[in-house]
Amino acid sequence: MSQYSWNTALYEKNHAFVWQYGESLLELLAPQAGEQILDLGCGTGQLTAKIAESGAFVQGIDSSLAMISTAKSNYPHISFATADARNFQVEEPFDAVFSNAVLHWIKEPEAAINCVAKALKPGGRFVAEFGGKGNVGAIVRAILSVLSEIGCEEPQALNPWYFPSIGEYAGLLEKQGFEVGYAVLFDRPTLLFGGSAGMVNWIQMFAGGFLSGLSDDVRSHLIRTVEERLRSVLYCDGNWSADYRRIRIVAVKKSD
Repeated sequence: MSQYSWNTALYEKNHAFVWQYGESLLELLAPQAGEQILDLGCGTGQLTAKIAESGAFVQGIDSSLAMISTAKSNYPHISFATADARNFQVEEPFDAVFSNAVLHWIKEPEAAINCVAKALKPGGRFVAEFGGKGNVGAIVRAILSVLSEIGCEEPQALNPWYFPSIGEYAGLLEKQGFEVGYAVLFDRPTLLFGGSAGMVNWIQMFAGGFLSGLSDDVRSHLIRTVEERLRSVLYCDGNWSADYRRIRIVAVKKSD
């Protein structure tokens, strides 16, 4: 994720669903006044600000300098900093670490979990939502198919995402001293902004890892072909949707 280049203006304009859906995750976090909370992968800061409204002291971190710059502009009263989920450090441990729509970008999950564990007080909680096993499955299959057809020998190596099962991710947490108290995998079909351009917008914003190294002409061909192959499954009444599947996790750092 640290190498991904984000267009924050388009992110806020066309993909507000990322944090809007994440608002319900705050109910699992249940922030309390006076708590110290870290928002891991805060993006442009909307959910960080929601946490702050509870009276908690919150800090947002993100690997994207562009995201952090926009977050600081949006919410100058909140502390934001650039940091990588795989190797961040904190000066003092937090009561909770919150993360929405971030961990599927981290293909080294053990490293991220290790950092979260070190960032929490004993008994501190980790509340996260991210893409789970099968997330955007139809989209990924279409992209991989077209990449193969145009001569890409190892298209799966271009996949920028990590979509684990509940069992896989819960096991990783338990190995690093967490007790998982809540875990759910659920389908969440997501309407995309932009009407007939919704899928193109989504691919260009989030699936850029698949497109790296392609010429402009080949990239355009791939996007058009993927769009046509998905039309019968993800396009209806002038609008596109994405076949999201999400994992939600609540885990507590053991005291021993």
